[in-house]
Amino acid sequence: MKKFLILLVVTFLLFGSFSTFVLAEKKITVGAKNFTEQYVLGNMIALLLEANGFTVEEKFGTGSAITREGLVSGQTDIYPEYTGTASLVYLKHEEVITDPAVLYDKVKKEDLENGIVWLDRSNINNTYAMAIKQEQIEEVGTTLSDMADFVNNYPGNLIFGINHEFNERADGFWAMAKHYNMDAKEEDIKIMDTGLAYEALDRDQIDITMVFATDGKIKKYNLFVFKDDKQFFPVYNICVNIRNATLDKYPEIREILKPISELDDVIMQGLNYQVDATGLPAKLVAKNFLREKGYIK
Repeated sequence: MKKFLILLVVTFLLFGSFSTFVLAEKKITVGAKNFTEQYVLGNMIALLLEANGFTVEEKFGTGSAITREGLVSGQTDIYPEYTGTASLVYLKHEEVITDPAVLYDKVKKEDLENGIVWLDRSNINNTYAMAIKQEQIEEVGTTLSDMADFVNNYPGNLIFGINHEFNERADGFWAMAKHYNMDAKEEDIKIMDTGLAYEALDRDQIDITMVFATDGKIKKYNLFVFKDDKQFFPVYNICVNIRNATLDKYPEIREILKPISELDDVIMQGLNYQVDATGLPAKLVAKNFLREKGYIK
């Protein structure tokens, strides 16, 4: 009888401890899009959460539409998003807002209806831009207006390398061409992966490429970014997006991920450069940065 009671107590203690562990385990799924900056930021989010007791599942490397749908449908809980993308692509606004705070407040308020919370706005503005080799500046110019004039005056002399998404977006290539009265033709365009476009430009297979303002490869290839003198491109501040239900369950996440909102363009381009120019894995770059700043051990 004694042995049975001892066995019963031990079983209860073991089962009780296991149940407590299961109940206490904090699970979360982190998403990220399919380019360098997103991999770095996605890993930062995952590492910060893991350092604070979360078990993280990663779903990295998807396009904008799939990444967003994953959050809306609950396949993911959290990922880094851009204010301009949300306004023009997801929320279907045609108006281009160039005031960062106004745009942030607008998308933050509207997305609550979709069950999505926008955490604090960072100073990263990863807007679209167009870039060219430094040696071509004298011929083509320094602004997007100069670029448009050159295309109109010398049709067929410039070949653009852009990715599929920029070719299709409401704030993409053709809308930019219209805004600047640029008479671009389909035959002037080569659709290619963003990473390959840099290499194609370096090899003179194209003349101008689409870039993101915080790309590390701008520095790597010593490119010149045209000034958006007629303010076509909206603001693209990075903010962590999280499902409202997830934040309600784990309100501490708001404070845990504060370091993301403290990033700016200079820091982000430097981190992207480490991945794109030196070949370091995005996770290692994210981990080294967070350790240097004392956010994780």
